Parts: sequence; C-alpha cells; structure tokens
Amino acid sequence: MKIAILNPSFGDNFVRVARWAAKSRGRVQRHPDYLLIAAQVLLNGGHEVIFVEAAARNLTPEESFRIIREFKPELLLIHATTPSIYADIEQARVIKEQNNCKVAFVGQHTSAEPDNTFKIAAGAVDYILRGEYDYTVRDIANGVSVKDILGMTWQDADGKVIANADRAPINVNELPFPAWHLIKPEWYPDAGKKYPFLTLFTGRGCNNACSFCRDPQLMYGYRIRTRRAQLVVDEMEFDLKLFPQIREIMFETDTFAAEPDHVREVCNEIIKRGLHKKISWSCNMRINTDLSLLPLMKEANCRMLMVGYEFGTDEALRAVRKGGVNVAMGRAFSKRAHELGFTLHGCFMIGAPGETKKSAHATIDYAKSMPLDTMQITGIATYPGTHLYQWAKENGYLLAKDWKDWLTAEGEQKTLLSYPQLTNKEIDALIDVGLKEFYLRPKQMWRMLISIRSVGDFLRKIYGFGAFVDYFWKKLRSSSQT
Repeated sequence: MKIAILNPSFGDNFVRVARWAAKSRGRVQRHPDYLLIAAQVLLNGGHEVIFVEAAARNLTPEESFRIIREFKPELLLIHATTPSIYADIEQARVIKEQNNCKVAFVGQHTSAEPDNTFKIAAGAVDYILRGEYDYTVRDIANGVSVKDILGMTWQDADGKVIANADRAPINVNELPFPAWHLIKPEWYPDAGKKYPFLTLFTGRGCNNACSFCRDPQLMYGYRIRTRRAQLVVDEMEFDLKLFPQIREIMFETDTFAAEPDHVREVCNEIIKRGLHKKISWSCNMRINTDLSLLPLMKEANCRMLMVGYEFGTDEALRAVRKGGVNVAMGRAFSKRAHELGFTLHGCFMIGAPGETKKSAHATIDYAKSMPLDTMQITGIATYPGTHLYQWAKENGYLLAKDWKDWLTAEGEQKTLLSYPQLTNKEIDALIDVGLKEFYLRPKQMWRMLISIRSVGDFLRKIYGFGAFVDYFWKKLRSSSQT
C-alpha cells in the first residue's frame, strides 16, 4: 500500500509533537520520533511511504497537498492535536477528496476524543488509531479487516462509532529505529541542544501518575518498557552513521533513569563501544533519581539534564500527583549534578490546583536558588483525557469552551485554568515575571556567557536570546493592540 504520513503545519513554528502543542517560548522544534518509527514499521512490511514534515518546515497546506497529490496515496496518516484539530481535519478533507484515499488520525487528542473527532470531521476521517499505533497502521496497510484491528475506532455504514478492543502494549525491543532518512536534523532547532541533534527513546511507558501528563494516560501506559541497552546504543551508532554531522543525541524518554540497572547498562555499553568519545547525549530526569548514577552518566558523556522540578512547594507537587518527590530533593539533586559538571535545564510550571501568588513566587525563587544554566516555565497545560482536565471541568476551573481556545492568536500556549485565588491572567503575568527574574540576573547572564566553549555554543546562545526577545516583543505588541 502507498501511505502518506503528514505532520501538518498550523501557523509558523507550531510544535506538534511536544508535550504542549503550541509555538514554544524557546522557539524550538521537536522531532517526530513516533511517526517515523511507524513509518519504518510500514517500510519493513514492504509498503511505500512518504513523510511530509510540514510543521517543522512551515510548509503551507497547499505545499503539502501538492507533495501528497504527486505521490497518490491510498492511506493518509495524520498526527492531530487539540488546538489544531479543526485545521487538521480540513487538510485531511482536501487530501481525501484529491486522492480518494482513506484517512487515519493518531495522537493524544483523538485517542481521548474519538467521538467528537468523527463528529467534527463529518466523513473526512475514516479511522482513529488509539494509543500506540505502530502496528495498528500496519494492520490497515496489510489489509486486515477493520473490525479485527486492535486499537482502532471507526464508523460503520450508519455512522455509529465503534471502538475495537485495545491493543496490548508493544514489545519495544521489536520496534525498528525511526526512519530518520525521511527528515533532516537541521529542521529542528533548539537553543538548549548542540546543533544539529536527534532524539532517541530508550523505552515507553511511565511508572508515575502525574495528573497533567498525557502520554501515560493516553498513549503508552503506566508500565515502563525499557529497550535492551545494546539496542539503545545500536541506535546511537545508527544515527551517527546516517548523519555524521549530528553533535548530540537527546534521550527523550520521560523515565530514562527510573530503572537504575537500565541506566548502568546503557552507560556501560556506551563506554564499552567508545561512543562517549564521539558524541554527547542528554536526557530527561526526575529529581528523585538515584544520585549514585550521575558519575557514571557523566563518564559516558551525558552533557545536559532536563529536570522536571515542576513546582517550588511540596503542596503543589502533591496536588499534581508528582509522587515521591519534594523540594528538598530537587535542591540535593541540583547540587550534586552541578558538582559533577552537568548542564542543568529546569522545567517549571505555575497553576497547580490550590496555587496562589505566594506559592507561584516560591516556584520562581526555587528556580533562581539553584545552579541552573537554563529554565523554562509554563502555565500547567490541561489536555482532554487527563485527570487534571476532568477535575478542572468538573470544578469549573477550565476556561476553554472550544478546541480553538487552547492557543493565543499568536499561536502561543494559552493558560486555561483560572482559580478564585489566582486567575489565568495572573498566571500568565507570573510566567513572564519568572522568565525575566531568572534570565535577567547579572549572575545568570555571566553564567551563560562563561559557558560558551565553541562557535556552536555561541550560536545556540544567540538563538536562545533571539527567541527570548521574540517572545516578549510579540507579547508587548499584542498587549498594545488590545
């Protein structure tokens, strides 16, 4: 079968596959890892595949239509998101009419809202592939009867929505490496990473139950499935062979360090093969990570840790079910990681249930008190299918009335939670306060300046500074027009 996979555009610099679907404040782009794993599953099955990366390349819908029309697909696969769902459906409708093909939607939004998606689509979407879709799309391509495909939601001839049984979690050691040959690493800028870079998933699933996090609840479940260390390092070598120009690999797994033995095996395998002398890598971390892992990770040439501190009070951490962590743990983690020479990027949020101005300022002060090189701060995102979304709807704290409400007119993330003691506008103002107070300190500017070790470091800093200025300039211009 001929399959076109489309990562659609939705305004300039829309980041479709990030945890928050929006134009990022750091003006970064994210690699479409999961789409490209599915693409390789299809290619391995003998199918013909094209991948249209319209989001990262800012292609217009018309450019996407032309590329796909020339290919003449029998099946179109689209990753849809909450704020872009109407536009995604309209692009699907045009492509379906032009090519007389079937259309399948994947992603967290349609997994959470299949009935609503079919209602809006009014015939433009044939299938919704819930959760892990790698083998679901392969079943379609292989001609398996629709009623027999696990993880599939579809409509019968009468328009009735039918949800087939769930698909069992995939054995991640059986999955191929992403079809990276269908993209270019240079399409994905990020001031925090060495450029160009690629992402890599060391497993799927999460053993935590944070109320705001979509992926465990909607895509990959609460059981960690780690890949064999040999496979992880095989993929690193594969990436370097395919793209010798890449300078870093980002382990994008939320829970890379959740299983200490797995971390030790991966690091030892990297060192055994001498890969630590060829490329650096970075990863996401929780603050309750076993600190004894850090020296080995550093030896294996782990450069940067992207750390989910989230909030600066224990009450807020408990409110979002951030289990097993507290503020003191974050300070101890940061101190040890800094001593070992890691670059630290902190991830923070404002707007937890029960949040006040005082607790929000505590989060800002928490970020400023630690030896962080960079940080990001957002309003806590509220997406359909999550516990936080359901709680907010039931208690009248969710402002959104339509999927379009998830973004500002400029395409930025929009704060959708508003409490009696802390409104959405106050949350937005506190986000800007946090960014300014953190980055505009002489101490922080000096820290960032002396961290420059190469031309690449300098260019990343320039890109990051430009993103910072662009964000605040557009905020200023937008406020002056209202």
